Amino acid sequence: MENNFKISPNARRIGIILLMVASFAAGLSWSGRREEANKQLAYSPEALKTAELNSFNFNLYFEVWDKLKSDYVDKNTVKDEEMFYGSLRGLAASVNDPYTVFMDPSETKEFNDDLSGTFEGIGAEVGLRNDLITIIAPLAGMPAEKAGVRAGDKIYAIDGATTIGLGVDEAVKKIRGPKDTEVTLTIIRDGAEGPIEIKITRGLIVVKSVKSELRNDGVMVITVSNFNDDTLDLFNAAIKTALTKNPKGIVLDLRNNPGGYLDTAIAMASAWVKEGPVVVEQFGEGRRQEYFADGNNSLGGFKTIILINGGSASASEIVAGALRDYKKATLVGEQTYGKGSVQGLRDLSDGSALKVTVAKWLTPSGDYIDEKGIAPDIEVELTSEDIDNNRDPQMAKAIELILKPQAAVK
Repeated sequence: MENNFKISPNARRIGIILLMVASFAAGLSWSGRREEANKQLAYSPEALKTAELNSFNFNLYFEVWDKLKSDYVDKNTVKDEEMFYGSLRGLAASVNDPYTVFMDPSETKEFNDDLSGTFEGIGAEVGLRNDLITIIAPLAGMPAEKAGVRAGDKIYAIDGATTIGLGVDEAVKKIRGPKDTEVTLTIIRDGAEGPIEIKITRGLIVVKSVKSELRNDGVMVITVSNFNDDTLDLFNAAIKTALTKNPKGIVLDLRNNPGGYLDTAIAMASAWVKEGPVVVEQFGEGRRQEYFADGNNSLGGFKTIILINGGSASASEIVAGALRDYKKATLVGEQTYGKGSVQGLRDLSDGSALKVTVAKWLTPSGDYIDEKGIAPDIEVELTSEDIDNNRDPQMAKAIELILKPQAAVK
């Protein structure tokens, strides 16, 4: 879906994402030096700053560790690494925020692979909606889409094992796997008579995040599947084409776009917005930070339609919200996903990482879209029958609005 996402200050980029999503010797060494580790935990300078923390005896952690190691019925199944990282996952989960998660080194690598646009899996973004693992967006041309997975599908089971109680990262870990292997998803789909089993052959997922096409009717379609490492360069190339070919209008297709880097979203919105804030972050202590358009405005003179749906989330909602607020585009399609929080990525000492929600984000007009999404100016539904018959009434409406001079386009 899992992604708004902001890279930590020592990284090169700021980012927003829906999800995604050293060896353990250090952990074993730490648990082996219990007395010293407890002292470090309970009496570190950071801990001493928190009066509440001083009331906890961290020896209790090691008491539980010992009891599990000595008393659990299947001792051979108790793995130190799983216990250690599992306890850190539980610590992150204790804040009851689905977007605040601890990732072990392998999960962190997968997360970074996602941002690079290359990984092995089924090619779909997943998130948590009403406590259910939900497909936010199947990526175009990838195994999930080819197998018939759709945005909004609820994943009831993975290879026969229920997803009830699973977090997003746990579900992603089960769904992913080496290319040419299979995974079976049991899907609950709105309107379907019962569960649907979909068998998917995993593949190498290489996501080219921007595709552009100048149609024969003079309309330019720019499709952005996510906001990752290559997006800005590809989008700038599309801008050059638009300025050279002078199309009658532009359709910016953000359907099933789960998000990505914040700075890329700001740069994209700046192609239409000359000045003013593109997005506003609001922090827990009441502090606000505005991110302003960079003055580009190279596409500001083109009639523009933005296509959105329930798979449009995070950074794609930032772009859609900004262009809506500045009346630079008409939104066509269906209600967006509604993810209005920002996560910071904190790199940890052993190659693990912590995604932690650090702020809410608002559109330039102050609209907080979390869990409600952004409504289209013109609602056009894409039905199962449309998909089965290769029809796209949303795109057809966008083209119609651009080509008809009398159509009211903001």
